[in-house]
Amino acid sequence: MNFDALFAAHAGKVVRVGLVGVGDFGATLLAQSRNMSNMQIVAACDTDGARMARAVSGAGFSPDDIFMTDDITGGDVPDFDVLVEATGHPEAAAGIAEWAIGNHRHVVMASKETAIVVGPLLHRMAWDAGLVYTEVEGDQPSLLIGLVSWARTLGLDIIMAGKASEYDFVLGPDDTLGWCGREKAASGLAELWDKTAAGWPDVAATRRDAVHAAGFPDHVVSDFCEMGVVANATGLSADRPGFHAPLLRAVEVADAFQRAEDGGLLAGEGCIDVFNCFRRHDEQSFAGGVFVVVRCEDDATWKLLAEKGHVVAKNGKAAMLSLPQHLLGVEAPISVLSAGLLGLPTGAYDPRPHVDLVARAARDFNKGEELSMTNMHKHEVAGLDPELVPAFAFSGDGPCPYYLVTGRTLATDVKAGELLREDMFEPIPETALKRLRLEQDRMFETGAAGS
Repeated sequence: MNFDALFAAHAGKVVRVGLVGVGDFGATLLAQSRNMSNMQIVAACDTDGARMARAVSGAGFSPDDIFMTDDITGGDVPDFDVLVEATGHPEAAAGIAEWAIGNHRHVVMASKETAIVVGPLLHRMAWDAGLVYTEVEGDQPSLLIGLVSWARTLGLDIIMAGKASEYDFVLGPDDTLGWCGREKAASGLAELWDKTAAGWPDVAATRRDAVHAAGFPDHVVSDFCEMGVVANATGLSADRPGFHAPLLRAVEVADAFQRAEDGGLLAGEGCIDVFNCFRRHDEQSFAGGVFVVVRCEDDATWKLLAEKGHVVAKNGKAAMLSLPQHLLGVEAPISVLSAGLLGLPTGAYDPRPHVDLVARAARDFNKGEELSMTNMHKHEVAGLDPELVPAFAFSGDGPCPYYLVTGRTLATDVKAGELLREDMFEPIPETALKRLRLEQDRMFETGAAGS
């Protein structure tokens, strides 16, 4: 794709942006905007004024260059064309996106926590108003949605699609395993580096056991959130609710993510999953990149591509095609320009509620416990396991979307193994997120859980 040609008809036009949320993502977008003549951030919004001021200054702007506020909906905010929502706060983001659409602004949604709960509704609301609502380029959901659409356009048969979890498992020369700045000596994974003759179910299980013995997790909630957004955009589904999430070297992905009858891990096809990148300390990271595994239908073509360095499975039946980048706000302007100049999303074109992200208790909880996030970046509540399940109508005696239970107080005891339901909690406030979710269920006629 030639981006000069794509935007040539709009040369000289400047897309004005209102940025809400100036954390890591927002700061990188601010910095990148300095290099662009066709995009201008005219307003920044954050509840942490000091952090926002540091980000604006750090990007090379003076305080007079960008209007700074803690309320983007205020009447004194300069006019803008596109709202970039990057708070990461699901309830706040839902209300801000609804306000933006109601006030005829396009919405670029970086807060995937909102998108997994009400993204299809916000997309439909924007579409009906002649606007764009889109996932943001530079983050994995939009990147993978784009890769899937590219593969489908080419007529490639997609076995599965996924991403690498952002946190590599790095094996040192002395068998020390590193993850997220933590280390475990004598991990036992050096002996499991190349044991694929045992079969992928056994390889995945033994490596997972070693990871758990090291005290490291094999999945994070944010991966489920992102893959749920992709599922709703593409119609792909989880092969199993808790994912396979194997520990794999990048060169093993096409071998492991095949159907069981072909020696792989999958029960079916047309699914999404993640893998945990397993690499040596001197190897390049997959860095949270995205990929599709496609069927190799023409032996000569794929033999040639294997010789050119593409990852083709040993049995010759599948290949991994990847986009190993995750550029945050550096790439986000593509979504802003596409919405503001072309009226097109870079993410989902017609998302539907196909899956929901829910939580299952991994331990017993007591009445009165508050389910506060114990790791904000990974969206983790200690003692809860994430799952992706078929989409359901939100009701009191059915499962509850993950981001509607976090931060809530239990009104009853919960046993390990139970899915969390609304009726297990003290009344959930009528926030914009809850109201929009109920509206989404009505609009798309989502069925009850298990129906």
